[in-house]
Amino acid sequence: MAMEATNVEDVAVGCILSIKTTLGDEFQAQVISFDRLSNILVLQERSKPGPRRNIRLLKANYIKEFTFLGQAEDPLDVKKCYLDLNSLQTREEVAVRQAELDAERIGVGVTSEAQSIFDALSKTLPVRWDKTVIVVMNEVRVSSPYLPESVSGGTPAANDRVKKVIEFERKRLQSRSSGP
Repeated sequence: MAMEATNVEDVAVGCILSIKTTLGDEFQAQVISFDRLSNILVLQERSKPGPRRNIRLLKANYIKEFTFLGQAEDPLDVKKCYLDLNSLQTREEVAVRQAELDAERIGVGVTSEAQSIFDALSKTLPVRWDKTVIVVMNEVRVSSPYLPESVSGGTPAANDRVKKVIEFERKRLQSRSSGP
């Protein structure tokens, strides 16, 4: 039997519902929580068995109608909830390390053109920023204004390789800015 969305406050934690939204979505979910102040339902969507679950936050006023399918146990029962804290901590550490690596790849106080040259060099060569200087292979340095003439240090072969990448990237940037 379908209930009106206005009765959503009466839905208890653990209820399993079939929900139709005002946006046309239809899904089945178990109520984890309802926050009256924000008018948001926290729902755990029905999915295949296993440890992973989809959680959906849904403003109650987006519910067109819902059907009560049954009552299940409290999904937040501490005795039945299982969090693999080691796995979560490992995922967090990996994400933080990746964010730090990504942040190191962004030049501070450099132009978008300089960043584009850095990104082009990084596709094939190990690069890092030393303030506003691009350091390639820990030996070749590219200073502002990041022209082939701005390349110094390193072996002649490494120097030539960096100059070629800079020339190619500058041509690409120039053709993009003067394009249609």
